Amino acid sequence: MIHDSQHAYKVDLEVFEGPLDLLLHLIKKNDVDILNIPISLMLEQYMEYLNLLDELNIDLAGDFLLMASELAHIKSKLLLPDHDKGEEEEEGDDPRAELIRRLLEYQRYKEAADALASRPMLGRDVFAHGMPPEAFEEVEEEPVEVDLFQLISCFYEMLKKAPKTTVHEVRAERVSVTERIYELMDRLRGQTMTEFRALFEGEATRERLIVTFLAVLEMVRMKVLQLTQNQTYGEIYLVPSFEGADLQNIEANVTIQ
Repeated sequence: MIHDSQHAYKVDLEVFEGPLDLLLHLIKKNDVDILNIPISLMLEQYMEYLNLLDELNIDLAGDFLLMASELAHIKSKLLLPDHDKGEEEEEGDDPRAELIRRLLEYQRYKEAADALASRPMLGRDVFAHGMPPEAFEEVEEEPVEVDLFQLISCFYEMLKKAPKTTVHEVRAERVSVTERIYELMDRLRGQTMTEFRALFEGEATRERLIVTFLAVLEMVRMKVLQLTQNQTYGEIYLVPSFEGADLQNIEANVTIQ
């Protein structure tokens, strides 16, 4: 949940994703073998993401910090001299074994859930009849789903370029996430898809950028907005799915004010 405390919003990341999702994202991003995870690299990049989330005012739940501690502990075990001495070391002695087991189990569960969810929401028929031909004319791959951490990374690159705002500017431009959701719905209504980056063009202040990003997260959570790419780590597109939606029901379900 996000709380408006003067000049910062807070979001509970676990409403959207958890620490295992972040690890799976890093494994996919680095194209490494999940059965042979390079712990040092994963820990380094995991901590980079935690720092990034902190800069975005995204509240880090205890499970994310616990995972960071677990990765550091595994790394320390792997660095012990005794770890490499045994020539006939059993598989269970690998300090990464339990983490790998959890990741594989979670990955299977996530893939099964995504497959079920994709049938009504992200099936071929959804895109085949309304998608502009030029958007994917040179790409033979099916559209792929965007994970939260790709979205955060893309947004953070834009946020870093935004000018710092003064207290006076922030107070003058105070816009709630609910209001921004309605503005985005008006802007996206009737459109088949829009580039994610395009939503932030012309946003003059850092707070306005953050409010827009949180509004997108809420719309994704409420399933009135879908995210897709023409290829993995390609351009991110927004696909509105709120035609005929009950606006009062949407407002009642907004968790970010």
